[in-house]
Amino acid sequence: MLNGVHFLLTYQCNFGCDHCFLYCGPGTEGVFTFDRLEEIMMDAKAMRSVDNIYFEGGEPFLYYPLLKAGLEAAQDFGFETGVVTNSYWATSVKDAKLWLEPLKKAGLSYIGLSDDPFHYGDQTDTPPKNAHRACQELGINCDYFCIDKPKVESATDRYGEKGEPIVGGSTVFKGRAVEKLVQGLPMKDWQGLTSCTREILDDPNRVHIDPFGNVHVCQGLVIGNVFEQPLSKLMKSFNPEAHPIIGPLMKGGPAQLAREYSIPHQERYVDECHFCYTLRKSLLDEFPQFLSPRQVYGLPN
Repeated sequence: MLNGVHFLLTYQCNFGCDHCFLYCGPGTEGVFTFDRLEEIMMDAKAMRSVDNIYFEGGEPFLYYPLLKAGLEAAQDFGFETGVVTNSYWATSVKDAKLWLEPLKKAGLSYIGLSDDPFHYGDQTDTPPKNAHRACQELGINCDYFCIDKPKVESATDRYGEKGEPIVGGSTVFKGRAVEKLVQGLPMKDWQGLTSCTREILDDPNRVHIDPFGNVHVCQGLVIGNVFEQPLSKLMKSFNPEAHPIIGPLMKGGPAQLAREYSIPHQERYVDECHFCYTLRKSLLDEFPQFLSPRQVYGLPN
């Protein structure tokens, strides 16, 4: 049952991190309008099951007036709210409070702060730490989002014997991470990649909606467009088994998707996400309405 709607307020970002599964950056296209936000929230409220609204990106603070207005509208509708940010704006604790105080009044319930080597390298005194301190002083619930760079770890069985090396860290291998971070990592045979390990594809409890209206159950994997059909109707009519990408993934993961469409591919991948993303990229021209926007796959729209 759908509980959360996460708006990708913009695909633009002041960073272009190697791990970004949306290929966001300074020149990336796509920004919501307030009318669209309000329209979707009104429909989500009528669904009754949706109780939280998040604003993400890209970097949502790049469009601060829109972010604030969106939070105010979500508060008026009675939603719990959250924001995910890299905190570039928190140049000091005092400055961070200037940005956050109006958002608290606008109904901000929670903020997630990206603070990891992808964003700030080896820095120890980072803007997210300023933002965290400001949140504590203002009484805003917050957490750090820390994505570790992938690293090779030794696997051991219960007898302490070494097995095949595995990939550690919390990087998700889709988007720019596939281009930038898979080299030199241990790989698995494609035939063993038989499930989706990260998303509930048949009954998602949250979806991401981007500025083009795409409703994502996984970044770049779309079940419809809210500019063509309201979210409430889209979710009622959603038939996961009939979806040309989700159907095969539910049957047997990316290995089944490869077989279903006879997609040429390599023999080994880091994990299920790496394999799935690579296959989907090969199917972009065949299923543009379900694999969108192209820029999430590193291609021009």
